[in-house]
Order: sequence, then structure tokens, then C-alpha cells
Amino acid sequence: MRPDIVALAFHVDYWDYIGWKDPFASRETTERQRAYARVLKQRYVYTPEMVVDGIGHDTGRDRAPIEALLAKAQARSPRRATPTLSRSIGGPLTIKLDSFPLDGRIADVTLAIYDRRHATPVKSGENQGRMIENFNVVRQLERVGQWDGAAKGWTIAGDRIGPTQGVAVLVQQADHGPMIGCNKLEPAYSG
Repeated sequence: MRPDIVALAFHVDYWDYIGWKDPFASRETTERQRAYARVLKQRYVYTPEMVVDGIGHDTGRDRAPIEALLAKAQARSPRRATPTLSRSIGGPLTIKLDSFPLDGRIADVTLAIYDRRHATPVKSGENQGRMIENFNVVRQLERVGQWDGAAKGWTIAGDRIGPTQGVAVLVQQADHGPMIGCNKLEPAYSG
């Protein structure tokens, strides 16, 4: 894993009808993918799909297109509004953003709480009999607020985050626009 990338898995539920319900899928994450499809002017949604920095998408099967999207994202915004995240064990999560020029735009600040790893046996469907390894599986997603670029902070109650879960904060132009910044905070990995 690259430390400069916050990679999250948003499992979608539109394949549940084929015989195996994804235990991590939700209507909310499916709607997020559909919103990206609208913003990125896609004709349809598909899996697997990687959305990079809110500016482009690809299946992620080949490295070159993803590397190109990452380079495009870096060139587009070399300066980022990276949130500072802090939390003591079991305590609240503190999110802080320094002032940043948004030029009159508004950004959404979104919290993603995720499980770092799952091994899931597949009981039916095209992957029947396989064990699927899932990483950074988003379990809760919520907009904690909107941001106008002035220095600001939020506090999230610690009891909402499990002791082995990671958190990511996404700072993104409103309505699924390009990412302005992001950061993650993870407990020590315990296998």
C-alpha cells in the first residue's frame, strides 16, 4: 500500500440478486457509485470500478490507467486540504482543517469508518467456493458537515468507532466533485 493514497472499498448491492448477498454492501454505497456515474458522465455503473480523486474511473485491472489517473490528480491539485485526525484509544475522533482557498465553493466533509480486513467465504454465485479477501471495507459513511474553507473542526464520539476499525475523512467538492483532500487514521494492525 502507498502511504499517500487512502483506498476504501465501497461494496454495492446491485449484484445481490444473483444468489449471494454481499455482507458488506449497502444501498448507500450503491447510491454513491451511481452519483459518481452521473458526475463522471458514465452510461452505467459497473464492478469492479475504481474512482480516483473524484475525477476519473477505471476497472483497476491494469496498473497503467490507474497510475495515469493518480498522476492527473497530482497535477490537478498539488496543494491539498488534508485534515488532521487525532484520537486516543477509545476516545473521540478530532478532525481539524486549516484554512484553504476554495474560491467561493463549498466542500463536503465525509467520515468513513471501515473494517481493515475480512476473509469471506462465498457460498453461491460465480465465486462459489472461493475465499474473498476484502480490505478497507466501508461500514459507515456520513457527511459530518460542509466546509467553506475557513479553519474548522469536528468531534466524533469515540463509541461509534470500533477498536480495530480505521477512519478516513474525505474533503470533496460538493455533490461528488473532485477530492480536495483526505486522510486516514488506523489502529495498529492486529492480523
